[in-house]
Amino acid sequence: MKLGLLTAPFPDTPVGEVADWANSAGFEALEIACWPRSSGDSRRYAGTSHIDAAGTSAAQAKDIAAELAGKKLSISALGYYPNPLHPDAAHREAVIGHLKKVIVLASRMGVSLVNTFCGGDASKPVDANWEEALKVWPAIIAHAREHGVKLAFENCPMIFSYDEWPGGHNIAYSPQIWRRILEAFGGEVGMNFDPSHLVWQMIDQARFIREFGPYMLHVHAKDLMIDHDGLYERGILSAGIGWQVPRMPGLGDVDWNTIFSGRLFVFHLGYCGLDFINSYAGHTHRSHVSYYWSIFGFFRWTLSC
Repeated sequence: MKLGLLTAPFPDTPVGEVADWANSAGFEALEIACWPRSSGDSRRYAGTSHIDAAGTSAAQAKDIAAELAGKKLSISALGYYPNPLHPDAAHREAVIGHLKKVIVLASRMGVSLVNTFCGGDASKPVDANWEEALKVWPAIIAHAREHGVKLAFENCPMIFSYDEWPGGHNIAYSPQIWRRILEAFGGEVGMNFDPSHLVWQMIDQARFIREFGPYMLHVHAKDLMIDHDGLYERGILSAGIGWQVPRMPGLGDVDWNTIFSGRLFVFHLGYCGLDFINSYAGHTHRSHVSYYWSIFGFFRWTLSC
């Protein structure tokens, strides 16, 4: 298993420079952030465009891939995490259009995986969102198939603030929905697994990995702590708001001992990407470097034990 990182925390650093640092630090892979080039407001923790999917030619795409290979770095995936089930039709059309461009870019670069969200309308119940997903996703999946690319949905509910309440912006978070995804889309959609999202949902971590491990194509290594005072004050119906606290791996409630001692997902995965915790978004370049250094050391030590 190769340890890599998501490039999103370095929006103002060219991907070549991110790669130089990653290689010097001992990382082996990058998940490259490919949001649209834009000067407007972006969703929190997003908006980084290290490769312009709309403006990169086939030749340029091959050159970028070759440059990173020359730095001894694999590309674990291209990452773009919008809301393809957004209730606004114009917004939905725009993000799906860009997602298709990212898929084409991946194919041109020889990258077999694009990480994204299934999406969700926060005002609708899960079942209504699922019916919409069955209308939206088949065409996107067919586009990916035509270009030899697989898709991986992250298991993040995308509910961190009241503008995402009550249903969140991504329905691919529970075992019930994941069974539907796998039944409907077969092996063409897998999971980008982030164990921290299981913690505050009270989903059994080991059981989840045993059931869905074969479908995990990529991992985001994040941790999360439940603030039990916040939970007491707000109650579970607040859907995590006010009591889910992102933490560095090893400092939260993810059961890393169980995950790694049993090697529950290692046999199914090629890449484990170190994602940045939400509280670090907007911090300095130096703090992001320190964060990645710290968790890289944690995982190297854990995997060696």
